[in-house]
Parts: sequence; C-alpha cells; structure tokens
Amino acid sequence: MNRGLSTAWAKPVTLTLGLLPFVWLVYAAFADQLGANPQEALVRATGDWTLRMLCLVLAVTPLRVMSGLTALARLRRMVGLFVYFYVCLHLLAYSWFDMGLVVEDIANDIAKRPFILVGFLAFVLLTPLAATSFNRAIRALGARRWQALHRLVYAVAGLALLHFFWMRAGKRNFAEVAVYAAIIGTLLGWRIWKYSSKKRL
Repeated sequence: MNRGLSTAWAKPVTLTLGLLPFVWLVYAAFADQLGANPQEALVRATGDWTLRMLCLVLAVTPLRVMSGLTALARLRRMVGLFVYFYVCLHLLAYSWFDMGLVVEDIANDIAKRPFILVGFLAFVLLTPLAATSFNRAIRALGARRWQALHRLVYAVAGLALLHFFWMRAGKRNFAEVAVYAAIIGTLLGWRIWKYSSKKRL
C-alpha cells in the first residue's frame, strides 16, 4: 500500500476525492435537492465537511505511525488545504446567505454571537497554516518554526468543536457533537500520549 500511496496518481486521486463533496453540493443546489431551506443546508454542509476534513488531517499522523504507511505524510498538506477550502466556503455561505455580504452586519454578528466568534477565530488561525503549506514557506520559516506554527491546528480543532457544540446547543442535538468530540479527543489524546512517551525516554 505504501507503493500505491507513493505513485504519481496518489495526489490526483486525493484531490478528486476531496472535491467530491463540493461537486455534489453544487449539483444539489442546481438540481434543487437541498431541501426546503437550501441556503441553510449549504451553510451547514460546508461546516460539516470542514470538520470532517479536520478530523482526516489530524488522523494522518496516527495512521502513518501505527500502520507504517509512511507515504501518507505526502498527502497531509493537501488534506489540510481542503480544510481551509471548505472553511472558506462555509464562511462565504454564511456571509452571503445569512448576512447578505454586508460587512458591517457580519462584523456585528461576529461580535454579538459567541459561536460565530469562535468559528471566525478558527478561520483566522487556519489562514496562516494554509498560507505556509508549501515547501518554499517551510524553507523560509525553518522546519522548527514551521512545525510550531502548524501546531495551531490543535487550537483550531478545539475552536471548531466548540463552534459546532454551540450551534447544536440551541436545538439540544448533541449526538453528532459527541461523535466528533470522541474522534478529535482520541486523535489529540494519541498525540499527548506519544509526546509523554518521548519525554520519559
């Protein structure tokens, strides 16, 4: 499997798979298959896919270490960029459908509603990660600084989960929140365990 992940086809296949949700949402919007409230469906779907991609990018390192599939590392940055792609779509959908692209209304809403503020902070923290997800940025920053900067993804995961929790709290629907919390908690717990193990050696 390492050999397959190392081929020239691995990245195009990953790109295609990462774009499939976007293609489906575009098709569903034009085919009127998003339900009675298509605007809300788009806002929620893009947010859901942001969280799913975030779980995937956090899972790459544990999977690579536990399975020995070292070639997974070359796909991690692409998956990370999909997190940013879908969060940009989520922010655009919210700004357009909920706020009518009125900057003053968006700013007021961010300041007024904590769950919007938390989601926006996650977007802000993701921006430098996306902007430095290239080899030239790694060389410019140096590997140690680049790694330190990209540890912000852990803060992003916490903020994204809190944003999702607050959004669902209004309807007291916590089933999906619990699933994502379990996944993210397990992935971050694995990292803490690995870090502690290295410290003891």
